[in-house]
Amino acid sequence: MTGTVLYEVSDGLATITLNRPEAMNALDVATKAALRDAVRSAADDDAVRAVLLTAAGERAFCVGQDLKEHIGLLAADRSPGSDEAPGGTMSTVREHYNPIVRALAGARKPVVAAVNGVAAGAGFGFALAADYRIVADTASFNTSFAGVALTADSGISWTLPRVVGPGRATDLLLFPRSIGAQEAYELGIANRVVPAGELRGAAEQLARALAEGPTVAYAALKESVAYGLSHSLQETLEKEDELQTRAGASEDHMIAVRAFVNKEKPTYLGR
Repeated sequence: MTGTVLYEVSDGLATITLNRPEAMNALDVATKAALRDAVRSAADDDAVRAVLLTAAGERAFCVGQDLKEHIGLLAADRSPGSDEAPGGTMSTVREHYNPIVRALAGARKPVVAAVNGVAAGAGFGFALAADYRIVADTASFNTSFAGVALTADSGISWTLPRVVGPGRATDLLLFPRSIGAQEAYELGIANRVVPAGELRGAAEQLARALAEGPTVAYAALKESVAYGLSHSLQETLEKEDELQTRAGASEDHMIAVRAFVNKEKPTYLGR
């Protein structure tokens, strides 16, 4: 991994840190590629049982695309003799943003986003792709896309309406504005708001608790919720039957039942 993205695994928890605080953790090409690789590694590693996505610095979680780099790439796209097809710079959605969001949302383990500051554009999208968002009281969110004459990406046209409803999502996309931590909590964007100085400790405590939990059941819960949002009740009942059969066959289920009967705290194995 490059220095702009830090990746660490400890006791089943993978911590991924965006590390460009001087640029408000904006996404240049190198950072996008490193983040994609880090998220994929965490999602694919069976030893990782939870993921914490966070960022360095106090001002920003991630302000989205690095526009200083982007404007140069756009100019190169349009220059005579360029090897890039028109709009080639925008292949970053396919090459970087889509794989990142798929890995975050599709990981068969819980993903926590610790939002320490501004989350805008793709930064907002990545936060929404996580299962749980713990947010500093100084943080804010902004869709940003229309402000630079772009449409939504990073999955936000799928995730945002499911969190705040289609009407509010359309409003926030057409008229980008800063959404403070308290409003984000009221809209359901933030699951929990904590004082900025307590964010890292609270996020790590939460993520480590998930890393010690019943991973198979967590994966099934993620799949069940995502499935139910786009299927009928009958189809969802059948999916619940399938997933419950899988969870019921896990070692962790047996551990949990035995611990309950013996009035003990279970120690899960994640399988």
